Amino acid sequence: MHLKKATFIFAASLLLSLVAALPLGAQPRQGEYRVVQLGTLGGSSSSGNSLNNAGWAMGSANQSGNTTEHAVVWAGGFQLDLGTLGGPNSDVSWPVKNDFGIVAGWAEKEAMNPLGESWSCTAFNPTSTPDGHVCTGFVWRFGFMTALPTLGGYNGFAAGVNEQGQIAGWAENSVHDSTCSGSQVLQFKPVVYGPDPNRIQELPTYPGDPDGAATAINAQGQVVGISGICDVAVGALTAKHALLWQNGNVVNLGSLGGVGWNTPMAINSRGDIVGFSDLTGDTSTGQLVANFHAFIWTKESGKMVDLGTLAGDNVSEALDVNDQDQVVGVSFPSAHAFIWQNGKMQDLNSFIPSDSPLVLITASGINDSGVITGQAGVIADGGCPFGSDTPAFLAIPTFGGFFTDAQAGRASVTIGDGVRQQVMRRWAFGHAGPE
Repeated sequence: MHLKKATFIFAASLLLSLVAALPLGAQPRQGEYRVVQLGTLGGSSSSGNSLNNAGWAMGSANQSGNTTEHAVVWAGGFQLDLGTLGGPNSDVSWPVKNDFGIVAGWAEKEAMNPLGESWSCTAFNPTSTPDGHVCTGFVWRFGFMTALPTLGGYNGFAAGVNEQGQIAGWAENSVHDSTCSGSQVLQFKPVVYGPDPNRIQELPTYPGDPDGAATAINAQGQVVGISGICDVAVGALTAKHALLWQNGNVVNLGSLGGVGWNTPMAINSRGDIVGFSDLTGDTSTGQLVANFHAFIWTKESGKMVDLGTLAGDNVSEALDVNDQDQVVGVSFPSAHAFIWQNGKMQDLNSFIPSDSPLVLITASGINDSGVITGQAGVIADGGCPFGSDTPAFLAIPTFGGFFTDAQAGRASVTIGDGVRQQVMRRWAFGHAGPE
């Protein structure tokens, strides 16, 4: 194994003992997060999209010029570039909940797509612009990235990973689907990979839906995802139905009243599910208008519960949940990270020191110790103007009153329009975002 990779894995394993010492489920108070800025690969932006219980933050980092990105793992003070499958871009975009060194995401190949499809990966690259490369899911273990199979088409995508090394995702077959729009041509189905990387299991969609995607999987093998029509292979009417696959059954999780964007993002070991769903009134003159709110679904309630938004906002997304039902995500148009706990959504910036150089834009991953990762903005020149750098971060609970300022936080900081639009494009999966 390459020395750099071996050193990284050794250092990351040492981190596990430190993270395990944090009290599980403790509830933070104002000023009780220490925020650590993570690195990039030469560009001005990176994003922590996932965090496991071993303390590995996973996501992507821009290379110099900010036109390409690579999947990255940050752990123990080290940053590891996972590379690609020969193409320009790769990313870890969904919560990876494996603590044994298995990472999954998507990566572009050197080969060009003969059908000219932009595919789901385009939504997550730095420019949200199709580059023509074939894109498939990958699994990374023991220092090596391996491409995951498809169902006979060109493209695939890997999302959540559980402790057993099973990977939720979606993959094209060879069917030319008449419900596709834009550049998308081929039908795609929800799948579970592994634990053998060459194994792929197709999951059924909701009755009547031709296409779908699996987005997350827990240690019990419960899988969540979406189904609908092909559309543009990401979001919108691809997500007519939010689904749970368990015990051989397909369960419709319902919605918050809308017909699209009904998307589970994460499921914890208790089977509690979070994501986002459109409200009633998301169609206008036959067009779908994204107006989603964050939700939590539990087996006790049997329905989606609207988590609302931060004050003054009208759109929110829940991106991860831990086993204590602490939910993290992002609220718009403020583009501020939130934490939802004990029935209340709060701006995560209210819990960090008032003199922090960062404002927390998205919170995309949370582990069972309450450590959070996401994307932040850097406040330039003493607070004004807002800078253009948007690095990944770790927010680490201190639980000891280390920060005692009762008015701590960056909740009042306004995010610049350019950064806000960039973040919305990413988390509206390449679309322009809510109108």
